[in-house]
Amino acid sequence: MDNTSYIALSRINALTHDLDVTSNNLANANTTGFKASRELFSDYVVKQKDIHGTPGARTEAYTQDRATYQNHGQGQLRQTGNPTDFAINGEGFFAVQTTQGVRLTRNGQFQRRSDGTIVDINGNPILNRFQRPIVIPREDDVLSVSSDGTISTQNGAIGTLDLMTVDNMNTLQPEGNYLLKPTTPTRALPRKEIRQGMLESSNVNAITETTRMVEIQRDYDLNFQLVQTESTRRTNAIDKITQDSSS
Repeated sequence: MDNTSYIALSRINALTHDLDVTSNNLANANTTGFKASRELFSDYVVKQKDIHGTPGARTEAYTQDRATYQNHGQGQLRQTGNPTDFAINGEGFFAVQTTQGVRLTRNGQFQRRSDGTIVDINGNPILNRFQRPIVIPREDDVLSVSSDGTISTQNGAIGTLDLMTVDNMNTLQPEGNYLLKPTTPTRALPRKEIRQGMLESSNVNAITETTRMVEIQRDYDLNFQLVQTESTRRTNAIDKITQDSSS
């Protein structure tokens, strides 16, 4: 296999991963609090030895898959009327306690368990400012959360819901479609705005993602055709040399 095929295959490998990421974005276009991901590519330039001619002919550029990063831009807020649905307007994350440790999320689709604990869609308790589960007394049937995170019932305030963040968003590792694992220290936001009875939609633009999938597929097909063309050219060259040698 010559260098042309290797360069095309490096591009095909990167495009395959990009297609997986874009497909996952599109599949979660309606997932509450989901953040779109993107691939970061770069050229891996290799200098060729003993090559004379134009400067451009002295290097080879392979496609290198550098990283996958998330777009943490806010999604549109939509009204639900459910008192245990919370949306964040601005920056910050809810903190939930999972079996693997504390995780962050923008998905505020919570519910009240029979014991009064407020949990997420997978049963993970949401944490208050002291990193403890929020529990509503069983006899209280009216729940309100003010924009600053103060949690109250008909019997008065029972706690405060803090929003967490990290200094570098790129250090957050996605787990599933709505949880983020902090790999650096978290800190509470001094100012926050929480909207009760609302949820944050995914920030995925379905039209943009669909268009991107078509572009990726077209690029993939072109590179695959190049590999096939090069393979056919080499096969014909070998056949020609074999015929000349035998004649």
